[in-house]
Amino acid sequence: MRITINEAAVCLGLPGTLPDAENTVLTSVVTDSREARPGALFVCVPGSRVDGHDFAAAAVRQGAAAVLAAGPLPGINVPVLVVPDTVKALGQLAGLWRDRTKARVVAVTGTAGKTTLKEVLAQVLSLGGKTARNAMNHNNQIGMPRAVLGTDGDEKFWVMEAGISQQGDMDDLGSVLRPDIAVVLNAGTGHTEGLGEKGVAWHKARLLKYLAKGGKGLVCADYPDLVREARATETDICFFSGSGRDAEFRAVYAGAAPQGAAVTPSDAYGLYRLWVGGREFDVTAPFRGAYGAENVAAVAAVAHMLGLDLQAIRQGLAQARMPAQRFNQVQAGSWLLIDDTYNANPLSMGRMLDAAAERAAGRPFVAVLGAMLELGSQAAMEHEALGRRLAGLNPSAIVWKGLHAEDVRKGLTLAGYAGPWQVVTDAGEFMKTWQTLQDYGLENKAAKSGGVVLFKGSRSNRLETLVAALSS
Repeated sequence: MRITINEAAVCLGLPGTLPDAENTVLTSVVTDSREARPGALFVCVPGSRVDGHDFAAAAVRQGAAAVLAAGPLPGINVPVLVVPDTVKALGQLAGLWRDRTKARVVAVTGTAGKTTLKEVLAQVLSLGGKTARNAMNHNNQIGMPRAVLGTDGDEKFWVMEAGISQQGDMDDLGSVLRPDIAVVLNAGTGHTEGLGEKGVAWHKARLLKYLAKGGKGLVCADYPDLVREARATETDICFFSGSGRDAEFRAVYAGAAPQGAAVTPSDAYGLYRLWVGGREFDVTAPFRGAYGAENVAAVAAVAHMLGLDLQAIRQGLAQARMPAQRFNQVQAGSWLLIDDTYNANPLSMGRMLDAAAERAAGRPFVAVLGAMLELGSQAAMEHEALGRRLAGLNPSAIVWKGLHAEDVRKGLTLAGYAGPWQVVTDAGEFMKTWQTLQDYGLENKAAKSGGVVLFKGSRSNRLETLVAALSS
């Protein structure tokens, strides 16, 4: 970004208060004082454990050119922009920079897979021109505006993820992004604790209300509630499908990618049949399972709408890489470990279980899972439902970490699961349990053809520590 301090002041409703800063240019925004450099605006963000206002002086010593604060800061020798709410002000500044970009802005939201979609889409669009995106899942009222303000301003495309957990979040994010294309990937049970009685689909579809002039919504047709809420916005939308529904853009899973397929690094990639622009063709993409069809259709639809030809779409999907902790696969002896540990909700959990079971293809399948959080009053019911779904997949063993073990166990019992079940609290207990499972005979069963272990749960379970223990 390149915004003068006075331009920032005017944007925040503070005109004429900083006459000495007229020509000072802000070139970056930081919320961690240790990242401050000359030209940086340090934003004081209050938190539950620390308050950014306490670190303003340190940021200035690091070279910060100005400070955004919720009150006066005596002793600070750089301009201080005083506002009622620093986080909302950060969004306002991001909105100012968004007004100046000539990039086509794509906003991505959904309950499951939005970070993966954003990462893969950005890789595909980069074949058509310089592309910026928010890092990993920095998608809230702090991370997303920082990503916008971190762009150079000469990009052809922006791909920005909008993640919500509370009522009103989408209004904050949508008003900054004002996308040319707004993608609503899906809507399912997730963050229900904070999203209230209107439902997840209503809040996700809210992004469509913030389309830029001439903008277009792109919505998955596979979720009836989402389709209803999207149409209720009375905005310009088209639909895509990953389950065979009749839609302008659609894809279906056709199995594992052929061995030796061009630019395919491993059998972690799948083959998908794709319908785009009135044409039907096959693509290789970094997904294995039916869930990937939704992502493939959405990526191809956006790329097509932004002018990329079919060859670029095919090439981009084939060479794309999955982000960390999203169905990443590593071999450990005879076991294929699938690391999908970044987060979990009922929709994403079910999808990854199905994909991992398909990956096992009759070989031993072990599910190492953790609690799904932020579900509010639906938590017990959803975990019991998870148990029933697990039982239907007939895993060779189940290991659980975190809350709601009794609810999962109840669902397993009701559905007739009689296999090994163990609750662990840390990596040490997990490795003892793993040895017990080997004694039970899993290692012998997996020795010839291998087996599959899926690790998935909400972020606070830190299941990546179990992946590290087993793969070391």
